[in-house]
Amino acid sequence: MAVTAKETYESLNIEPKPLRPHILAAATVVFGDDYYAGRRETISLSGFVQLNKWPMPGFQHRVENGRAEFDLELISAPEVGIKGYSYVLDDRLQVLSNPYLPNTGHVRQIVPGKNFPAEFYIRRFGILETTTLRLAHRDVIDIRGIVNHIPPFKEPLTSPFLGRPHSDNPTEVMPAMNVVSGQNLPEAWYPANDENEATGLVPTVFFAPSPGPCVSMLVDPSIIIQASMDGAIKVEVGGRTETVELAGSHTQAAGAEVLLFGPEKHHGGSGIKAQLARIAMVGNCTALGGRVMLRASFFAVSGGTLGDGTEESLSRVRYPGELHFDAQLEIVTPTDVLHAASPVHLRGELKDIEPDGTRLTADHVEAALLTSDGRVGARLTGVELAMGDALVGTEAAVNV
Repeated sequence: MAVTAKETYESLNIEPKPLRPHILAAATVVFGDDYYAGRRETISLSGFVQLNKWPMPGFQHRVENGRAEFDLELISAPEVGIKGYSYVLDDRLQVLSNPYLPNTGHVRQIVPGKNFPAEFYIRRFGILETTTLRLAHRDVIDIRGIVNHIPPFKEPLTSPFLGRPHSDNPTEVMPAMNVVSGQNLPEAWYPANDENEATGLVPTVFFAPSPGPCVSMLVDPSIIIQASMDGAIKVEVGGRTETVELAGSHTQAAGAEVLLFGPEKHHGGSGIKAQLARIAMVGNCTALGGRVMLRASFFAVSGGTLGDGTEESLSRVRYPGELHFDAQLEIVTPTDVLHAASPVHLRGELKDIEPDGTRLTADHVEAALLTSDGRVGARLTGVELAMGDALVGTEAAVNV
């Protein structure tokens, strides 16, 4: 006779304190007041959030119709939010919770009496800021996903999707476990007043359904490096090679973000795992039509390692340490997004945990750059990047 499961979340001994995890996210934004004619851009975002939850005071655990659930809330504070760099705006973009509207939700059993897999749900009211804009939306954005543990950390160096979608255009996607995404998109964003209320009838941007539909995942790195970057890539177009100088500042949410995971974080044996979580570096390429941006794909993970692979903790790395990435690179142009058909192996030496002066180079590059419809638009034949001033710590600063 089958035994009926009677689990509840009380058996997990969840600590009565908030979570402040690192978050990797992406949102496809349509700029302008015309959803159908505006320029689309998928922007990689990262930062940290605060999740208040049961059994903290004011949050409940209950069992309804045999299914256990508990309350949680995504709170807003000046230093809490996620940020990225927009090619279209040439500016940093930051997403915060609206402090005047509750961003509440739950973790709920899907199968009665069985804690996992579970539904993760948040009613999201956001604020979108740049250096010149402050925007709000009118309808709630429902954020949903399936999680298999608490905290719902994504396994390091694993893809947010079951497969790899391409381009910034609409398409159906399948999120992986412990990845959540906006369900009721598109959503219009309007200029906000002092109470963070959307005003007027003419929107400024839209969040759109796409390969990056307001999607996010929580990760648990040992160290986060946010570094300014400069360097150059070589691009071959029509048989001619052009060297493109690039730069990005971490104060504008550009440059690069590197995540380091010690063995206690990745559970894959000894050694330090590394992820090139974000790149945003801008330059000019005549052959590709003008201003371009090098970025790391959100959809295919740029994974790597630090050290010799035998370290039992991050503190055991001997410097200078070998740093390697299989970088999944994309180039945003005035007319399209080109993605490299194969990863580019970047190698460098991290002199210590402060990365200033670390150079990442590709010994050999011959990667086709594919257009959004799968044609070869160019070839990437060289990459050399250098890290500059950086913020290094266990939390990613939002306001600089």
